[in-house]
Amino acid sequence: MRTKLIPLFALFLFAISTYSQEKQIVPIQKIQTTDNTIYQLFPTSNIWTFIKLDTRNGKIWQVHFSIKSNEYEGQIELNSSPLVSEIDEAKGRFTLYKTENTYNMLLLDQIDGRIWQVQWNNELSMRFINRIY
Repeated sequence: MRTKLIPLFALFLFAISTYSQEKQIVPIQKIQTTDNTIYQLFPTSNIWTFIKLDTRNGKIWQVHFSIKSNEYEGQIELNSSPLVSEIDEAKGRFTLYKTENTYNMLLLDQIDGRIWQVQWNNELSMRFINRIY
């Protein structure tokens, strides 16, 4: 009885390992950049909202658009203060990464490795940016 179960168990393990090898991580959005890229738009799970990032200094805006004339369109500041001095600004220095949380992204300083949690929201009291130490 045991000799019949061993090949069946081996086949089961092979099937599981094959499935896990096929699973790939696919980027949410491939962003085209050039040497002159200063601003980037990052999608959110809300189809009407994007996050705009100044890649030189970490300033961030929540961008809303609409297809109806009576609905809100515009930009809301999430972070109006630069995170580096003007002399340390560099195109492409900052980038955003999505998280599993709908309203949160991580902002990475790609030069020195600092990270901030960025929370966007339509409610002012729910918007913030906090450095992660």
